[in-house]
Parts: sequence; C-alpha cells; structure tokens
Amino acid sequence: MDYTHLGRTGTSVSRIVLGTMNFGDRTSEEDSIAILDRALELGVNFIDTANGYGGSGGRGATEEIIGRWFAARPGVRDDVVLATKVHSPMVDPTADGDVVNARGASAWQVRREAIGSLKRLQTDRIDLYQFHHIDRHIPWQELWQSMEVLVAKGEVVYTGSSNFAAWNIAQANEIAKHRHFLGLVSEQSLYNLTQRSIELEVIPAAQNYGLGILPWSPLAGGLLSGGSTDAAARSGSERITSQRERRRDQIAGYEAFAKERGWTPSALGLAWLLHQPGVTGPIIGPRTVAQLESAVSALDIHLSAEDLAALDELFPGPGGQAPEAYAW
Repeated sequence: MDYTHLGRTGTSVSRIVLGTMNFGDRTSEEDSIAILDRALELGVNFIDTANGYGGSGGRGATEEIIGRWFAARPGVRDDVVLATKVHSPMVDPTADGDVVNARGASAWQVRREAIGSLKRLQTDRIDLYQFHHIDRHIPWQELWQSMEVLVAKGEVVYTGSSNFAAWNIAQANEIAKHRHFLGLVSEQSLYNLTQRSIELEVIPAAQNYGLGILPWSPLAGGLLSGGSTDAAARSGSERITSQRERRRDQIAGYEAFAKERGWTPSALGLAWLLHQPGVTGPIIGPRTVAQLESAVSALDIHLSAEDLAALDELFPGPGGQAPEAYAW
C-alpha cells in the first residue's frame, strides 16, 4: 500500500480510500465485514462513510455495520482514519417535504448528527467530519462554531467538505483562518476520466489551501469498469445506459488501451486518478473482496507521459485551469 498525507495535515492515509455506501444495501453485513477485514490486511487505513448511508437497510445502517466491526475487533479503531459526513436527512420526508431541521448543517443539526454517528460507529471520535454538501442557508460563522466545539471536545479531529465549489472552499478557509481554526483539509468531488470539471477551479483552490482531493465515482458509475458483472449491474440506470451508448467508441478505445498494456479498465481508471495533481486517493465502493483487491492493484500501474497524453486524447479535460482554459 502507498500512503500520503491527508491534505496539509500530518496524518498519513492510504492512497486507496474504502468507500462504504454499498454496506447494508447492495452488500450484506457479512460481506461488508469481510471487505473491511481484507482492506485492513491490504494496508487500507482510510474508511469513508456517511450518516445517511444504508439504502434498503435504512439510514444509518452503514455506520452501524462499521461500529459492530470495531466492537468485535478491539484495537482496530486506532489503525483506521475514519471519515463520515453530515447534511443528509435521517428521517423520511412527509407529504409536505422534509421534516423540520432534518437536513443541513446548522449548529443544532451538526451537534445532533455527530452524537448519532458516534453512537452508531461505536467510537469516541470522528477523524474526518465532512459537510456532505454546501449549505447556503447557514453562515460560516455558525458552521465553524459547531465544528470548533466538536474539535474542542475531542469528538472530531479534522473537517472536510464534499461537493463544494472552489469559492466555497476559499470562503470557508479564509473565515476559518480569522477564527484561528484549521478549517477544511479535504474535498470530496466527482472526478473521473469522463468528468473532469473540477480541474478548472476546485483542484487549484484545493491545492492553494492544502486540501486533499478525494474523488468519488472514480469509475463513472461503471462506465470505466470494463463490462464486469458489477459494472453491468451499476450501469442499468437509464442515465448510465444513455452515456454508454453515447460514448461507445470512446469506451471501446479506452478498453483496448487497457488491454494492450495488460491492465483491467477499472484499475486503469483508478491509476489515472492516482497520477493527477492534488489527489489523495480515489474512493472505491467494492461490493466484494475481489473488487477490493482489483482496485488495490491500481497502485501497481505506472503511467508514462505518453500514456497520460493518450488518455487525455481519449477523454479531453476542460483545457486546464480557469480562466486560461477558456480565455486568452
């Protein structure tokens, strides 16, 4: 396993991040536990979840599975950098919409959801507590006050963001600086060969402020998985089916590129991300131990400048950083 620092912090994390969104939903608890055990054996020490994950198992089910895993394995907790998120509603909406105060990142909501996550995870701390989405209705003075309290109590170590725009990152960390608070240390963004928009502004902002980039959907919902059984299952939605049809020649060229070099398409997609500036590690979402092991094999792929140029030709990015990408 390869390791790097989590953003500008001194904490070392694995360059493959174990995402757990399938746990309790498409992946049984037994299989989830097996994946967690094998990940630890492979050196994966960075686990990402969210309060609302659980799918058919119910909101919070994923955190509960991880909590039972910790409880059954004394000492393991201190080997893991644990990340979870706050923002998603934890109760079903009514006919009139969301239940009052069910969603968002108010100080009241953050405190309540932190307590809930700590209980479900059976731990005394969250190593990386992330705003799952930007909450435009809450001033940063309130957002940071809630996090400062959690950090002071020892219940949160670092804070991060997910799905933030570049100006959200700048605003957040400038205000944190004036409060003498560390601020955001990571950003989770949609990033893969087919979706490179964050290269315009998010990645430059993250690098400037010392945030590690954690790409989610690194294989574009199965488009870059090479037609595996899991990819076929993931690609069953109308949106993915439409994209596959629209990108037929592009995907065929990509799969041929991987095959010529003896790589699986899924490992190549992850390896490309590992070669991008500012990326801490892609968040993988394996449903089986075999998929986990396949993902970890991406660390063995070393792309040459020619390989990277060929992939840029197959999947053109936005043209670099803004504003040069679109202006003189």
